[in-house]
Amino acid sequence: MPRYEYRCRTCGTTFEVSRPMAESSAPADCPSGHDDTVKLLSAVAMGGAAAAPSPGAGGGGGCCGGGCCG
Repeated sequence: MPRYEYRCRTCGTTFEVSRPMAESSAPADCPSGHDDTVKLLSAVAMGGAAAAPSPGAGGGGGCCGGGCCG
């Protein structure tokens, strides 16, 4: 079940709630009992072979395998 992160606007507490995706936009109460909360955006890290290489990685340049075509 996905976990969603929320922050309480009243006390500043950040907390997580596990709930189905269908309920992801439903309001969540702060563990301290406050109801003025906001859902935070999560940054998902992706890596592995499917990730695009960063510019300059591997010495490439698209020309002759990274060499100077002259």
